[in-house]
Amino acid sequence: MEKQPTKDNKTFEKFRWTIQNFSKLDSKKLYSETFFLCGHPWRIILFPKGNNANSLSIYLDAGDLANLPKNWSRVTDFKLALINQLLPKTRTIRKETDHEFNAREPDWGYKEFIPLDELRGFGFIVNDTCIIEAEICVIKSEPEVDQAVSKALVSAAAVSSEPIELTDNPLSKEISPPSIGELVDFKGLGKIEKAFVPLLEEVFSWHPSLIDCQIKRTHRFKEWAFTSLGRVLHFLKTKKVKDMNESAFSDLKILWEELETCKFNLSWLEPHIQSALGMKSYIDRVEQVKRMKENVVALDRETEKLKEKLVAAVIDLEIARKDLVKAEESLEERDLDAELGYGGE
Repeated sequence: MEKQPTKDNKTFEKFRWTIQNFSKLDSKKLYSETFFLCGHPWRIILFPKGNNANSLSIYLDAGDLANLPKNWSRVTDFKLALINQLLPKTRTIRKETDHEFNAREPDWGYKEFIPLDELRGFGFIVNDTCIIEAEICVIKSEPEVDQAVSKALVSAAAVSSEPIELTDNPLSKEISPPSIGELVDFKGLGKIEKAFVPLLEEVFSWHPSLIDCQIKRTHRFKEWAFTSLGRVLHFLKTKKVKDMNESAFSDLKILWEELETCKFNLSWLEPHIQSALGMKSYIDRVEQVKRMKENVVALDRETEKLKEKLVAAVIDLEIARKDLVKAEESLEERDLDAELGYGGE
């Protein structure tokens, strides 16, 4: 959460709301954690299944106004954003508006922020986590009014009975693909990374239906769909078998799951994806065989050392036997039980 003063007697605030376990949310209406600007609590309202619409609905809310003066209001410029966690700079959806918040209109936003069928693909939901951001610029009111109502509003916000689903923790695992290059217009279908274009043209020459099945889609849907396809093709084109470690396996799996939501006929591509995903098991087996081979080499070296020691021991044994024979031959035999004596007859 960032707060910055601006010119023209305004204050700017940025707030990010990370929602985990998105698919398991049961509440029709959710509230973010309360944050404060100009002495007043604000929060984001989310309708994960839509506010009587087949779209994700997002609003900015001025909180509980019951304890405010009758004529209280805030003139506000604000943006609401649905963060694309795969391509945050080029695919995040931001919508900007202005509104005078007051007792009659305490919340304002978008009933149809993004269609629900587009929400599940293209990087908006990653690891079942959704991220929403609000940027607010409020024209300051009289300080004495802010001070008079702030304490009451803090108390009211603390005892709100509305369900809250929130977390301050960052996303546990995000895919952050490297920047591949500039965006170019591709056949009037949208802006596509330049590196994807030859790959897409190649598969379109083999499967013209890939374009035909998207003709009736929205421009944004087509752009995202072909970008998703391009990213999968680029992955398969640039990765080698030896690169398919745990991280690469996870990345490809997420890219493929996203592409499957784009309503392409992917029967021609799926065998290649499954083969690539299967490479992780192959690489695991290669590593296992490599370790076994290293173990065998180590044991073989140890065995050779033991053999050398055994040969040396055999030689030492033969020498010892020969020395024993010589010693026995030169030794005069005597009766060990005879008396030593001291002379006499």
